[in-house]
Amino acid sequence: MSQWIYIFDLCGTAVFALSGALAAGKHRMDPFGVIVLASVTAIGGGSIRDALIGATPVFWIRDPNYIIVILATVLACLVLVRKPHKLPAITLPVADALGLALFTVIGAEKALLMGLSGMIAVVMGLITGVGGGIIRDLLCRQVPMVLRTEIYATASIVGGICYTLSLVVGMDTITSMFIAMISTLIIRLSAIRWHLSLPAFDLKTKRI
Repeated sequence: MSQWIYIFDLCGTAVFALSGALAAGKHRMDPFGVIVLASVTAIGGGSIRDALIGATPVFWIRDPNYIIVILATVLACLVLVRKPHKLPAITLPVADALGLALFTVIGAEKALLMGLSGMIAVVMGLITGVGGGIIRDLLCRQVPMVLRTEIYATASIVGGICYTLSLVVGMDTITSMFIAMISTLIIRLSAIRWHLSLPAFDLKTKRI
């Protein structure tokens, strides 16, 4: 079981590294910039999570395979994607959605393994899923996706809740993971496709 979780974690790392690399390409960064942006996107949320729950040294320091996956992803992106601006506009949001789904489940699972409550597991899943993207967007001088009105963090929260509840009702870990990932993906991809968003908090007053 732990082997599957590890594989999911590495897959999520690769997907988020790709998301960061594509974002770097859109902003015309040099190869070092691509590596930095891919790295913070891939391991930023997990690093924050591990620091909060006391799982130190953080995961990528204990296991260099995560860094290898990031570098391999960046290399493949630099070689195969020669002109990022010609990629379909949907590529980056979809890659980000896949990473969000994978990391939400991994973050929640790691919190549960540390003996934390289901509520904290949902929060850790959210931090793992959105933390790297927040750092990526800030480095790109953009308002982080999680702070915009388009549904993003909500998808992660629902995925985390689905995962913890599935375990509570007696489902096995792998089945619970797939249910949570599919739930997160459906919500996030639906938001992208139909531009679904939460109501904006607007304090502007109308002029008389």
